[in-house]
Amino acid sequence: MAKATAMLSDLKRAGLKLTPQRIAIVHEIAEDLTHPTAQDLFERLRPSFPTMSFATVYNTLDALARCGLTGELRLGTAVRFDPNTSPHHHAVCDACGTVVDIPAEEHPPKKVRGFRVRVEERTYRGLCGRCMKES
Repeated sequence: MAKATAMLSDLKRAGLKLTPQRIAIVHEIAEDLTHPTAQDLFERLRPSFPTMSFATVYNTLDALARCGLTGELRLGTAVRFDPNTSPHHHAVCDACGTVVDIPAEEHPPKKVRGFRVRVEERTYRGLCGRCMKES
């Protein structure tokens, strides 16, 4: 709840109006470590907000990412949103698509061969524990 409150305060400071839909989107993403897509969140919130558009969800998530309040994880054609903004990597299950945060142990270098590094991302691929048991 504290994370959602902080995110909402930052959005308001960025000049975004805090509509009931936007508040619900922030509360839904703030503690969600499943790395949902905009479509996932849209489908979850649609029963409570039947007139809300997909664009509202996507634009709110985009604003959160631009403000540095969520990260974006691109897996194939899908963009998944991550409320964990501390340095970390991801493990992705090849079978079910589950994404798990892996703490980063060191900070990225400032420069790599003349390239200024903004963020370092590593994606580990394999099978999660549940899928290993099923196979």
